[in-house]
Amino acid sequence: MGIAALMGLASACGSPGPPIPPSLQLPNPVNDLWAVRKGDRVYLAWSIPTRTTDGQTIRHPGKTAICRRTDSAINDCGSAIGEIASTAGAGTAPQKTEFTDILPVELQHEFPLDEASYAVSVMNANGRSAGLSNQVHVPTAPTLQAPQHLSAQVQASGILLSWSALPLPPIVSGLQYVYRLYRREKGSSADTKIFDGALTGEDEFTDHSFEWEKGYVYRITVATLVSRENTPEMQVEGDDSPAVEVFAHDTFPPAVPAGLQAVASGPGQPAFVDLIWTPDSDIDLAGYDIYRREAGNEAIRINSTLVQTPAYRDPTAVPGHNYFYSVSAVDLRGNESARSAEANESVP
Repeated sequence: MGIAALMGLASACGSPGPPIPPSLQLPNPVNDLWAVRKGDRVYLAWSIPTRTTDGQTIRHPGKTAICRRTDSAINDCGSAIGEIASTAGAGTAPQKTEFTDILPVELQHEFPLDEASYAVSVMNANGRSAGLSNQVHVPTAPTLQAPQHLSAQVQASGILLSWSALPLPPIVSGLQYVYRLYRREKGSSADTKIFDGALTGEDEFTDHSFEWEKGYVYRITVATLVSRENTPEMQVEGDDSPAVEVFAHDTFPPAVPAGLQAVASGPGQPAFVDLIWTPDSDIDLAGYDIYRREAGNEAIRINSTLVQTPAYRDPTAVPGHNYFYSVSAVDLRGNESARSAEANESVP
């Protein structure tokens, strides 16, 4: 081989760099830990890391420790309240995992105005971690059991919800309890809060904000409100009652019209009878039907379409006849009220 070829080969080889240290395989700390409390349960969720602190794929995942403190922020996990096996592996995309902590009742009563702090520590196969996750907090206030015997009854004025009232809990300064009712349309997952009411003297509520001819699901819980100086109010809800379903079918007629008066046309005018009455205040009123009869006969409806205003002129009245008139109210779903008291008038 010639000198030039040897020189070219030498230049192609390059100079060796410093040796690359072996990866410690420390998983990246979790940064999206999330927590919510319902009753005694605290639900935690986070994304499982797939990379190490030096950017490599995690090949040997270890356990994840769940950490909780109530007296201060978490500096180290100490005695974990739980551990779960990691499912991270080579080539896997980030996945969510969950853990449920049962908050001890003793802790709730010992720290009624405080918060519990949570963090997680993801370890490698050797039990080493790159540090704690972000920290999240939930109130430690005590919660009450769910009210029992929730029922829903469709009435003309609304849907009446009633339940068995709870006994009042011991008074603790800074704590307040309220009944909280939720409603969702059947087939939907979206809840609407429709009522917050004090425990004292409350055991029913009428829902006026629903829509007729729809199905609804109701549930009730008790929310604990926590007030501390110079701190925004905290809230935590207890467990839910069994749900109750109801279909808001409107079979209720409007109110019976009142104050009906009849006045016939004067001499020399074409024959007619003018009727007026007090307007019906039902919000779903569609209109009125007008009935007329003569003595000894059944009343018949004389309007072809619903009358929209509380007044009507009967142009078919015949001179020399005495008529008895009555009015009914009809709602948007065709429910008709009873007829009003009659007003009679003779046509000259």
